[in-house]
Amino acid sequence: MSEPTFPPLFAGEALAGRADPFERARAQAIAGCDPGTVIYNISDQALHAALILGPEVALEDAMAMMPACGVGFQNALGSLAPPEVAVHLEWDGKIRVNGAQCGMLKACASTQEGAAIPDWLVIGLQLDLLFESDAPGEDPDRTALYEEGCADVEATQLLEAWVRHTLYWISRWSEEGVRPLHVAWRELAHEMGEPAEFCGVSGVFVGVDEQFGALLRDGETTHLVALSRLLEN
Repeated sequence: MSEPTFPPLFAGEALAGRADPFERARAQAIAGCDPGTVIYNISDQALHAALILGPEVALEDAMAMMPACGVGFQNALGSLAPPEVAVHLEWDGKIRVNGAQCGMLKACASTQEGAAIPDWLVIGLQLDLLFESDAPGEDPDRTALYEEGCADVEATQLLEAWVRHTLYWISRWSEEGVRPLHVAWRELAHEMGEPAEFCGVSGVFVGVDEQFGALLRDGETTHLVALSRLLEN
């Protein structure tokens, strides 16, 4: 397997075995490593990766990096997979390929205070490539990338493309504000207008606010669930 190539100012670190890039990235960030580090672990069954970012805005605004990574992933897979392969994003980070869950985005930060500027923010990506069992159809709501007509997509190329497309969306967000990212994400949102439950709050998922907080309508009441509530401790 060839080593991935990343854009300027990004540096990669490969892990092996069962080492978790998300936990490694968290530890590196706490220790004070430079933003732009990409830590990854690619096996036959899965792609795990994490980006270490250094936001310069309040946490609630910086959480836009999570949907930016989601849109970046859709763009990346769209550039490598057959055109009939569909990618949709759930608000809580789940990634769906052809309607079934195939992966997940998650995040952690140096603070969980929405108004504080975090010292660092880590976004993790987990993507199933192959089922570990011999019975891939046991759960119709779960899939693996290579079961969806993407057997020719190399994980290393997908990782490279994910970082590249994510950087594009981060740059647009930084230069143009949240609107372009907001529009792109809404086009990929899974089951908008359907009943949902996020962080213990239930209602009809009617959209997101400017900071990508989920809007859940329950009768005449609309609840706002901040995206930062998804942060892992």
